Amino acid sequence: MATVSTPETGRSGLRSLFAYRTIDIVTVVTLGVAIGVAFWGWGKAFAGLSTLSAFGFPPSAGLLSGPWLLGGVVGGLVVRRPGAALVTELIGANVEYLLTSQWGGGVMVSGFLQGIGAELVFLAFAYRRFGPAVAAAAGTLAAVFEVVLYEWHSYYDYWTFNYKLAYLGFFALSGAVVAGIGGWLLVRALASTGALDAFGPGREFHDRRSV
Repeated sequence: MATVSTPETGRSGLRSLFAYRTIDIVTVVTLGVAIGVAFWGWGKAFAGLSTLSAFGFPPSAGLLSGPWLLGGVVGGLVVRRPGAALVTELIGANVEYLLTSQWGGGVMVSGFLQGIGAELVFLAFAYRRFGPAVAAAAGTLAAVFEVVLYEWHSYYDYWTFNYKLAYLGFFALSGAVVAGIGGWLLVRALASTGALDAFGPGREFHDRRSV
């Protein structure tokens, strides 16, 4: 899959990057709602899975958290415009909240921090690179923002620092693999169906087939 986008350069390129089309907005909202429903469903599964003996070491439950980082990664990989990752993750968090998440309004704080984490990685690459390494980095930074800026203080302030570091490591690994690589594979699969023909991943899919 081609991973480098080649937008216009200079001032016109910058304007083009921020020029959201109607389909971009609709797609961000649609992805956010769909992912928000998935967040809610995963929350129900998490309640049972996190109690399994496989997660007897409490920080290891961070391995289950990657799915909650998918919104920012997928939104950024598909729409490829400033703010798409953040807004997709935020919409997902709001939908999860409206569907009665067990974490209440805290999911919106999480959505903001996770979305910012993913967004900063796409910004660091000037919204021009969207390969698996960038996706994994977006998932990882989303995890770091969530854990260090929120969960360490809101949910696990009673843990030792070693426990907190272990949780960060597990969460970041899940963010890189599940949200990052998994999100990249998901976008690639969607592109192969023709659903993303109006976006970079869809055009890249057809470019590969024409070679």
